[in-house]
Amino acid sequence: MSDGPRYFVLDEIEWPDERAAPTAPVELVEEAERLGARRKFLAQGEGGFYAHYSEFPAGYSVPLHSHDHDELIMLLDGSCTMSDGQVLQRHDSVVLTGGAEYGFTAGDDGMVFVTIRSARSGTSLA
Repeated sequence: MSDGPRYFVLDEIEWPDERAAPTAPVELVEEAERLGARRKFLAQGEGGFYAHYSEFPAGYSVPLHSHDHDELIMLLDGSCTMSDGQVLQRHDSVVLTGGAEYGFTAGDDGMVFVTIRSARSGTSLA
């Protein structure tokens, strides 16, 4: 790998078949696909970052779960309600420490967001 910048041009990245190599529990992957939630993988270790871009339809819920690494979620569009009742709108963000349990539900217009993690993350359902 070169020392120069590594670019991630969203329109040039394919939507992966996450059933082929799931990074989340298979039941979540299958449910997401059925309901139209999807994500593209961006940085996968470059500079120590792991990131993905996600699009979730209105009302899509992610159940309580946790990850083994810290993460930052930034909403690019739409809204969501976190499991603790906090509502996030376009351009809001939240930092979640490794092990913290959370879930969320996409708002009436769905949600588009970027997740950035400090390491490749495992997911555990609550």
